[in-house]
Amino acid sequence: MYWLRRLRRSYKDRAAATSRNAFAASRGDNGRLPIVVEDSMRPSLLTALLLACAPFAASASCADGVVFLDSNGNGQQDVGEKPLAGIRVSDGEHIVSTGQDGRYRLPVSNQPNIFIIKPAGYSAAKRGDGLPDIWRPQAGEGQCRPFALKPEKNAPTSFQALLLADSQTSTALDVGYFERDIIEPLRGKHQARLGMTLGDITNDDPSLYPALTKAVTSLGVPWLHVPGNHDMDLGASSDADSLASFHRQLGPDTYAWEEASMVFIGMDDIIAQPGQKPAYVGGLREDQFAFLKAYLPTIPKDKLVVLGFHIPLFDHVYRAEDRTRLFKLLEQVPHPLIVSGHTHNQSQVFWGAAQGWNGAKPLHEYNVGAACGAFWSGVKDAQGIPDTTMADGTPNGYGLLNVRQQGQYSVEYRVARAPADHQIALHAPKVLRQGAYPAWGIYANVFMGYEGLPVEFRVDGGEWQPMKQVKQADPRLLVENIADDLAKELRGYDRSPEAVPSSHLWRAALPTKLSEGEHAVEVRTTLNGVEYRSNTSYRLQTAEP
Repeated sequence: MYWLRRLRRSYKDRAAATSRNAFAASRGDNGRLPIVVEDSMRPSLLTALLLACAPFAASASCADGVVFLDSNGNGQQDVGEKPLAGIRVSDGEHIVSTGQDGRYRLPVSNQPNIFIIKPAGYSAAKRGDGLPDIWRPQAGEGQCRPFALKPEKNAPTSFQALLLADSQTSTALDVGYFERDIIEPLRGKHQARLGMTLGDITNDDPSLYPALTKAVTSLGVPWLHVPGNHDMDLGASSDADSLASFHRQLGPDTYAWEEASMVFIGMDDIIAQPGQKPAYVGGLREDQFAFLKAYLPTIPKDKLVVLGFHIPLFDHVYRAEDRTRLFKLLEQVPHPLIVSGHTHNQSQVFWGAAQGWNGAKPLHEYNVGAACGAFWSGVKDAQGIPDTTMADGTPNGYGLLNVRQQGQYSVEYRVARAPADHQIALHAPKVLRQGAYPAWGIYANVFMGYEGLPVEFRVDGGEWQPMKQVKQADPRLLVENIADDLAKELRGYDRSPEAVPSSHLWRAALPTKLSEGEHAVEVRTTLNGVEYRSNTSYRLQTAEP
């Protein structure tokens, strides 16, 4: 080993001399300190030997490391635990695979993190905070632990994932709302094997990340995060350093996670523009396009490919040219799905040729309703939790992604602390004049509704009749707006949001030529093969002019 020690000493001396020369140059010194290389150690040979002895330099950068089979699941490489070959590792731009010795080496780049693409059939170790241990800081001297993967037997091909958008907590009090409203009702009662938060995890306060991480990881499933515009560091001078806190605490802003029948790709789609207006736009960086271009063709054609963004592709700040480039890449994917957040409304969009999408079938984007609803606003209930209905009339809650084989899937919505069948909210007048012109209607807000969805109503058990989809504000929220306006004192810390036209509201005129008295109204629709109903009533009263 004498030659190896000598080689390493020579390498260190050469590096030190190079550093001294750089320092001299920075001072403006003309004289350079000599770099001494023995005749027997020519640069070409030195380089080759250093590459061959890479393990000794691995601690200097996490771009060079090891992936191993964690047989006992303790997250540490114990004696006898073998290296894993063929595991893909990336910095969010380049992708490499481990060799037979389990080693990988990424090219030098400015990317802040490196990560393993967790393959199907394996589970990742847990970090100390409970998040999956799938990333390392790029400059990771002293931190470049090997990546551990444990074999996962009988991993299901059909499973459920939890979709959260915009927990957006400003204070510890908000974190408490989030935990009591969203997390506690799910503990021990959900069927998911994976969870993800689609940005705006906090509201410009990274110090709340540990509390939020503790909350979501208490659900007992691997939890993934996508950054949002309120996860950018205040005072950042460029897009490149805008997510330093996110990178440090929650991981890479571009990554992939593979399951037996699904791939999830999380991506930062906010381009920060410090000091400009707007302060950010929606879009993707060149390194992200490079990652997608390299990775997407390698995914088996029968898998569902889910891209998780914060800003939806339809948002007015999204760069049209970036959306076009993304469409071109995804048009080669048989089973794509987009999930997004940001709007604090809920909608489903099906992109088609008229919008520049030329795939074999429409591209589905599910814009998930916010966990915080309308920023934890509105009147508090008996448990002290704000109503926080969103501006389109959707109650706050979370989404579910049901993954099946051969790229098949469905999405659902769950209202916080409500039964699973609470899918339609109704508004109708309490009383109408018998015989009056039928100008007053019943409104049905179908939270997972979309354009073309059949919604029907009937009165007193009569014939079902179609309702008409309308682009109006939900009257239920308008009532709250008026109540806030008329109140002489604040009804809550923050008012309910001003109602905006909803993308999932239906209306039908109520009949007035029925008998005087109470009349029952039913509304129904079918989502994912399941029929949902909601009921209300109104009263007809005789009156004289």
